[in-house]
Amino acid sequence: MTNSKAGNQTIGCSVTSCRYNKDGNMCELNRIEVEPAVDVNTGEPADESLCGSYRKR
Repeated sequence: MTNSKAGNQTIGCSVTSCRYNKDGNMCELNRIEVEPAVDVNTGEPADESLCGSYRKR
């Protein structure tokens, strides 16, 4: 896994229950971890991955 930042990406996030959510639509973290969902192979984007950086407010 790389720690470098290519370009000027921003992280959009509308999960307002996360402590890193800013103004309801942005993530304050410089880097997030996207993790695979456990034992799910539906092919549906909402089922396949999770934000591993999520922390409850």
